[in-house]
Amino acid sequence: MTSAKSAPQEKSLQQEQHISSGGRRVAGEDPVKREQILEGAKRVFMRSNFDAASMNDISREAGVSKGTLYVYFENKEDLFEALIAQERGRIVSTIKQSLNDIEPIEEALHDFAVTLVTSITSDYTIRAMRTVIGVIDRMPRLAQRFFTATPENGYTVLKAYLEQQKSAARLSIDDTELAAKQFIELCMAGLFKGRLFGMCEAVPPEQIEKNVASAIRVFMAAYGRRNEA
Repeated sequence: MTSAKSAPQEKSLQQEQHISSGGRRVAGEDPVKREQILEGAKRVFMRSNFDAASMNDISREAGVSKGTLYVYFENKEDLFEALIAQERGRIVSTIKQSLNDIEPIEEALHDFAVTLVTSITSDYTIRAMRTVIGVIDRMPRLAQRFFTATPENGYTVLKAYLEQQKSAARLSIDDTELAAKQFIELCMAGLFKGRLFGMCEAVPPEQIEKNVASAIRVFMAAYGRRNEA
């Protein structure tokens, strides 16, 4: 016998699972509900490690029934992957805008690098990376999707920009893929591993600026076009 308390949840779940003449969405396709679940899951994962978090915790934090939660996501691995994809998409969108082809190369590289390093060394990203490392032996698929789920990332975005600058004869680069990796590694030198392994707290903005400025000098010394006499 269904209790009065559970009836509203059942009705809500039925609405998620059907289309009606009133225009209700197909199961799992309401973007507002999906975002609500992801925000709840993000708070849970930030408080607890991956193993300690449960779908019950997430449903309570998100304010949805457990049945509704499973309409949108198969399990917490699926939820975690969705969160990572969302964050990666946000970062990629921001750094693509920073690589403005109209700006001088040094300014564009500065804006790109500060945004990328700030994002990668943030608490949320570092916690996500630690989570993946912690379960990599048991859940190799999660680690694989963490690094390869989308075709665009910081390296590919920078590589595309360097290709443009090379074609326009503004930079002299033989291997743009290698050059992109070199620049990003220079920008994060001494910062990323310290954060990942808990040897330092949040990186001060002035330290990021210092790293980026040095990386740009080295990069342009190696790949910048020399003014011909």
